[in-house]
Amino acid sequence: MSEVIYERARQSRDPRFDGRFFVAVRTTGIYCRPICPAVTPKRRNVEFYHTAAAAAEAGFRPCLRCRPEAAPGSPAWNGTSTTVRRGLRLIAGGALDEAGVPALAERLGVTDRHLRRLFQKHLGASPQAVAQTQRLHFAKRLIDDTRLPMSDVALAAGFGSTRRFNDAVKRTWQRSPRELRKLRGNGADSEMLKLSLPYRKPYDWPKLAGFFGARAIAGVESVDADVYRRVVPGDSGPGVVEIGDTGAALEARVHGVAPASLFALAEVLRDVFDTDAPIHEIAGALSSEPLLAGELAQTPGIRAPGAWDRFELLVRAILGQQISVAAATTLAGRIAERYGEPLPAALAAATGLKRAFPRAERLRRARLETLGIVSARAATIRRVASAMHAGELVLDPSADRETLRGELISIKGIGAWTAEYVLMRALKDPDAFPAADLGLLKGATPEGAARPTPRQLEEQSRAWQPWRAYAALLLWQRAASGG
Repeated sequence: MSEVIYERARQSRDPRFDGRFFVAVRTTGIYCRPICPAVTPKRRNVEFYHTAAAAAEAGFRPCLRCRPEAAPGSPAWNGTSTTVRRGLRLIAGGALDEAGVPALAERLGVTDRHLRRLFQKHLGASPQAVAQTQRLHFAKRLIDDTRLPMSDVALAAGFGSTRRFNDAVKRTWQRSPRELRKLRGNGADSEMLKLSLPYRKPYDWPKLAGFFGARAIAGVESVDADVYRRVVPGDSGPGVVEIGDTGAALEARVHGVAPASLFALAEVLRDVFDTDAPIHEIAGALSSEPLLAGELAQTPGIRAPGAWDRFELLVRAILGQQISVAAATTLAGRIAERYGEPLPAALAAATGLKRAFPRAERLRRARLETLGIVSARAATIRRVASAMHAGELVLDPSADRETLRGELISIKGIGAWTAEYVLMRALKDPDAFPAADLGLLKGATPEGAARPTPRQLEEQSRAWQPWRAYAALLLWQRAASGG
């Protein structure tokens, strides 16, 4: 986007651009969201930055009024190179917490110098600055929105010591963590930890909750009155999150999750509920297709559902081969009931959930045929469980798409449909498209016309790149409604 567009968005405080760029004011040394309610500074006194990390690295500090840390996220794939996109996902997963940029570059298959150059070109900031800004912004949200002790906030935000945390916060906001909390006048429930997940409107929460509700594994997850509950893994055992929509952000209530696991959980939540989707760009790219335009008008806030656990999603995809969603969900529930890790009794009683979905090591030799799973699929599940447990198959979000697709298809029992579905949900590939899916073929058939072949649909879908995963959701919706 050009500076002319940035300036128009700043002057009008257009919410569509919130989180997509930041406004730094030279006279105050502060950077803001484009929707900041403060008096609009003169154009000659401002600079524009693509990311908060770039503004911070340039020496500006976050505004205490508009709270840049509370802005909707900018999607990692949007407007960046493939290498930067993969690097951002690794950084969000904590890749720089224990290893430096050279190790990150090695994982991405580039040199340290080239990676820094790419980050500077596409984001205006170094990998370290991106990681530091993410952690500080997360810490600020915990300071403002919870009553967690500052030692727990420091741990959750990935700081090695409370002293380092205090120094970093004071250097960034020119106030100590306790002074920041006093400014917010926090009234949070001291017995309930809540995480706020801002999103860019429109956001169709009922549709997304319905998607998860139709696939909810008994005892592991549930949807009730638009509140989605889910058992999640943690360093000290499984916990539970309850997610609902406030109208401006998703709110996640967290039970039984240790502070050290909170940052990772927040990143998973953003992926699962697709809060960072550039919804206006997606709509612009897909609305010109007559087959999609009607569905898009009904669901302008469509989001691509992610996966809580990549192994679980792969198992679900295998179970779903050539059977209904309901049947696959029933089989997944049987697997969880027999092999899943039980919740602590008090947590189970408080939430109504019972267990976590089993990890790969539990299913390597599982006798799944006794649960009503056909022998071919049971054998495939055991193969992928063994491969993932041994580290031979790694569903790494930073991996090259085609390489991972090839690795999946090389496993006996996994075809193109399964691989694309896994890329779409577990790896959050916005361009994944299982063209052979019967529902997609039905949804892509104009009234009175012959149904396209998978090859024809694949060719047609190229016009929807790089948002074919969202096109798939709209076609499934069209098929379900009868076209």
